[in-house]
Amino acid sequence: MVVTETLRPSWLETYTSGDVHDALVASDGSVRRRWLPLLHQLERLGRESLVQRAEEVQHLLHENGVTYNLPNDEAGSRRQWWLDPLPLVISPREWKRLEQGLRQRSRLLAAVLKDMYGPRRMLAEGILPADALYANPAFLLPCDQLFSDDDSGLLLHGVDLTRNAEGQWQVLADRVQSPSGMGFALENRIAMARALPDLYRNAPLKRLAGFLGAQHHSLSSLSRFNLDHPTIALLAPGPGHDSYFEHAYLANYLNLALVEGGDLVVRDSRLWMRTLGGLQPVDVLLRHIGDGWVDPLELRGDSLIGVPGLLEAIRAGGVGVANPPGVGALEHPLIAAYLPSLCERLLGETLQIGSPERHWCGQPEGLAWAMAGFETLDFQRLDGDRNWVSPAGLSEEAAGRLRQSIVAQPDRYVAQQPLVAATAPFFSRDCARLAPSTFNVRCFSQAVFDADYRFSDYEVMPGGVAWQGAPETAMRSSQCVKDVWVTAYEPQPHVSRLRRSRQPLVVTRDGADLPSRVADSLFWVGRYGERLDVRSRLLREALYRLLEQDQEGLADDTLADILHLMEPEALSPDEMSEERFSAYRERLLALFQQDRDGSLPTLVSRMANNCRAVRDHLGDDAWRVFNQLRQESGRLPLAGIDQGRRSVETVITQLAAFFGLCNETMPHHFGWRFMDIGRFLERSLATLTLLRLALIDSAHAGESLWDVVLATTDNATAYRRRYRSELHPAAILDLLLFDEANPRSVGYMFKRLERQIERLPQPSNTPYRSEEARLLIQARSALHLADLERLSRLDDDDDARQALAVLLDALAAPLGSLSLAIEHSHFSHVETPRQLVPMQAP
Repeated sequence: MVVTETLRPSWLETYTSGDVHDALVASDGSVRRRWLPLLHQLERLGRESLVQRAEEVQHLLHENGVTYNLPNDEAGSRRQWWLDPLPLVISPREWKRLEQGLRQRSRLLAAVLKDMYGPRRMLAEGILPADALYANPAFLLPCDQLFSDDDSGLLLHGVDLTRNAEGQWQVLADRVQSPSGMGFALENRIAMARALPDLYRNAPLKRLAGFLGAQHHSLSSLSRFNLDHPTIALLAPGPGHDSYFEHAYLANYLNLALVEGGDLVVRDSRLWMRTLGGLQPVDVLLRHIGDGWVDPLELRGDSLIGVPGLLEAIRAGGVGVANPPGVGALEHPLIAAYLPSLCERLLGETLQIGSPERHWCGQPEGLAWAMAGFETLDFQRLDGDRNWVSPAGLSEEAAGRLRQSIVAQPDRYVAQQPLVAATAPFFSRDCARLAPSTFNVRCFSQAVFDADYRFSDYEVMPGGVAWQGAPETAMRSSQCVKDVWVTAYEPQPHVSRLRRSRQPLVVTRDGADLPSRVADSLFWVGRYGERLDVRSRLLREALYRLLEQDQEGLADDTLADILHLMEPEALSPDEMSEERFSAYRERLLALFQQDRDGSLPTLVSRMANNCRAVRDHLGDDAWRVFNQLRQESGRLPLAGIDQGRRSVETVITQLAAFFGLCNETMPHHFGWRFMDIGRFLERSLATLTLLRLALIDSAHAGESLWDVVLATTDNATAYRRRYRSELHPAAILDLLLFDEANPRSVGYMFKRLERQIERLPQPSNTPYRSEEARLLIQARSALHLADLERLSRLDDDDDARQALAVLLDALAAPLGSLSLAIEHSHFSHVETPRQLVPMQAP
């Protein structure tokens, strides 16, 4: 039907809805009142301004890294959705009914969960069939008795909903193992508020921050040892998971430690986190990995992301977990089919929010219902891929086989009445028009605890995430999402993400509680970042020379030396006597290609893998700059020579900005120190390699190559100021090797490395220096004992060049072993063996 609202915005002139309920347009064609203020404000912006605001929204999401990740880091492997500038609006009256229904559903599922892993009265009374448990692969017998009547059992609950053709809310699925989306909902709201501030400010919205602020108190209530200031960790699968952005975002927002399975260990029925300072107890674990993967000792033995012994620690009360393993049994399709009767039996209430009618074919009445409406129903196989199959969409032969399979094995199927979904308005990408489309919404509820940490009820987040697509379309596969706005009758106060402590706070500083894995990743962020910087600077110098020669046919021999530094296996100049220019050009452009070892995109990818692993330890501005760097690297394969030079300049600048922000915003404790050590270790090795080539190994050593050394180390200006324009190898060597006041000299870098290593955590039971400290002393001693008088004759003395070669080898050798020493001392997670059986003398 065509919209007939008198004061309609221009977008609605072509907006037509079908015969189903539409969120925007009523059955008489008028615009629903709750949408009018919002639409008129967007109309006043004008289309051009709205397009700019929509682009700003996307820019903010991109800068903050709001994406679904895929397991690799190749170009295009991350899905970034389009955030519709028009939110999904829910009125206060409508929200009140929906909120009551969601709270009831959380209470119901919590009661079902406790009965499933407790007395199982519902099975004994015949309300729930035995197949709902014993044929349910997500029902985990090792988790029996984990759920008591003293707690909520179900702390977090996600619910996927949509509207049917009549406009009634319908539940599509329950998400209880690791309900994702809260972080995405909050980031969508922040992006909307920043890009459309007038729209956000004038709308009386219920805020989301209060819900997430209360979540920290709810998690604290699970602690059995330290209620006032518990240590809470978020267990995530790692950077390769599709929701890793959200894991890092929530850990940072809720002030939780972001950990992986390898960071945790169970000792004496308690959970501990491996840190630089030793094992630290974990009181509460917010779980974001699937049930079966949490404990390879009792559940899936092939799990590499779980914690051996975790179930035993939960049973003993050594750690509180939200949600506890075993809750995934609630997501089984059979449970949803029996929720109406379970609600009446367990809560004494009628289920307020229904679902599409569903029956289990394993019971005679269910099979009869399914066969009677076979052509019009959807069917799901319980032991298959869980996709719904509609006989109406199958060939006659395929539909016959499906019917025969259901009759032969009815207990393996459920039948469901197809849902005719309602629609909501979605903008086109150019914001030129609105069109109705089916949609999904994910809402969240969490358990609420009183001041004495006793469970009282559930509360619902006043908002959520909406996405475009047919009912039950996965969020990750949608191309467009919406913020969900729950309006209020009056403006709502701002809620700070920081909460006031109710008791005196123990002042702490980051340090020895840093997980060893995080320190390892920060170390490699520094190494790969510096490796990328050196490679970019060398490539810049090579491209400059290539551009200067253009198509002359004679390539500078310096290019061969630069190329050899970046690709040691590159062809020598003698082997490229013909068409050397083209050969050099091809080699250099290859360093912009994806999936090529040593190329710039590959180095960015490896740096990105480590940056994502420590997302919650990097400042917001540093993370935005890094995302800009990744965006630039995505354009590198398309670059020509001149475009490549400009892109390399951008990479160098963005790297400097990233590490500069890290230096300015990260606390200068152990995490920052490991990143600094990685940077200067890599820079020292690169400088030594560069000096050896320019002063010893190259057959074309001279002013051109010496100029490359100064430009690559960013010391050309310092050298000219000190020595004017007269190049001499001894002066270059002094500036880049011995001058400890020059931040780019090896002497300065050794001094900085020594200072950082001295401040790392060391074993308290030994008076001896660590292996890494001894290696650095060895390198500094070789530098300090060098014969400077002899080295000053480099220009015309073969003995001086030989002495320099020996010196450079003496400096590089301990540096080569330093990385392994640091890894063994701080990252290897090696624990002192414990004697389990007392030994007695014979």
